[in-house]
Amino acid sequence: MKYLVRDKMLAVGDDYWIEDEDGRHAFLVDGKALTLRDTLELKDPDGRVLITLREKFLGLRDAMTLERDGRRLAVVRRKRLSLLRNHFRVTLAEGTELDVSGRILDREFKIEYAEEPLALVSRKWFRIRETYAVDILREDADAALLLAVAVCVIRLAEKERDGG
Repeated sequence: MKYLVRDKMLAVGDDYWIEDEDGRHAFLVDGKALTLRDTLELKDPDGRVLITLREKFLGLRDAMTLERDGRRLAVVRRKRLSLLRNHFRVTLAEGTELDVSGRILDREFKIEYAEEPLALVSRKWFRIRETYAVDILREDADAALLLAVAVCVIRLAEKERDGG
């Protein structure tokens, strides 16, 4: 299933819809402007919070936590000791790790588990510059989690590029 994201509105406090491949609103990314840390909520079309994306406070390295129902679901951070600048690791609560690599700022990257692609993020399908797709490759994958991971790594890479 492909999801369409228009990322020109990725500033904190802005809300934007992620649409499914049929153009229907699938998820709302709700930016929380009046918080100490960068915080977003990924909601379903009815407004229920599925995943909260929160910048880790006072960490040595930039990281974001993903929470579901008040419990930590995952931590997203740049991979240490990687020769690739655009390489992130997602550590799930149960210890499983996902690998994110590619050209993050160009919106051309993949999310993998044990070298098996779970999702591909790409702009190549669109002519509009601020638009990219997240193609969830497995039907049994947690689409909300993979979309939240994509949003997190892009935010972290842009924050690093912009100097904090």
